[in-house]
Amino acid sequence: MASKTIDHAITAKSLKSAASDPTHAGILSFMRRKYTKQLAGVDAVVWGVPFDAATSNRPGARFGPQAIRRASAIFDNDPQYPFERDLFADMATIDYGDCLLDFGNHSRTPATIEREAAKILKSGAFLLTLGGDHFITLPLLRAHAAIHGPLSLVHFDAHQDTWADEKGRIDHGSFVGRAVREGLIDPSTSIQVGIRTHAPEDCGIRILYGYAVEEMSAQEIADTILHHVGERATYLTFDIDCLDPAYAPGTGTPVSGGPSSARMLSILRKLGALSIKGADVVEVAPAYDHADITAIAASTIAMYMLGLHAEKLAERRG
Repeated sequence: MASKTIDHAITAKSLKSAASDPTHAGILSFMRRKYTKQLAGVDAVVWGVPFDAATSNRPGARFGPQAIRRASAIFDNDPQYPFERDLFADMATIDYGDCLLDFGNHSRTPATIEREAAKILKSGAFLLTLGGDHFITLPLLRAHAAIHGPLSLVHFDAHQDTWADEKGRIDHGSFVGRAVREGLIDPSTSIQVGIRTHAPEDCGIRILYGYAVEEMSAQEIADTILHHVGERATYLTFDIDCLDPAYAPGTGTPVSGGPSSARMLSILRKLGALSIKGADVVEVAPAYDHADITAIAASTIAMYMLGLHAEKLAERRG
């Protein structure tokens, strides 16, 4: 015990150092990363956006970032499966905390998210965002597209989120359509995976519906994504309701007939060739859950996203 410490999220002396907090104790940053707003020398940033006022069904995703951080405590500092490495040994990573939003003035929310995301991205760090409902992806895409130009969207979800809306509306079911109309994403090189509902338009985006996902192997699905997107700058967004409610009951708009967490994680693991410029995990509403099932799935998905980036950094740095 003499060599162990606690509250690594505030006591860490290095952004690459391992934590030794007990799983059941200590300050709950994402994977025990240091809480800081200092961006110098940072490779990856984890950031929470606790917003759910755009939800059309069950609210509660504002508690998603807290729940995902809590669930991530189970990840210790052994090499993370299936990456066979300490993700942070060569990837300086921080938990930037949460976006401060005015709960009484939602009209300011999109600009606030975009402005804070732009500040993080200006540092050159990779940004992984924990939601929050799926509306938050729209201002995140605006911030990323301002740097990289129109992005290819790889979108895991039960819903297309292409419903029409009027300018200025805050709605988690229309952000994809808005992103296409604003030129933030290239629909011809974007793809949606796990869709189990119908919207009036597909905006020219390729769709792998739920039944197709069940009939294809994980390798076939990953190959389809990689071939369709190619080497283009990509934004990866994962709505936790892509999973069947058996694996993610804690979400606002659950849809039966979805894939397992194991299946989706297997697909994610095979997407290392993508040029992922940013990512998010959204729609975790823990109040509808039992035993943190949904948050555990979401924290693992987030860890995989960081793992893919850690491998990219290792390739780049030789």
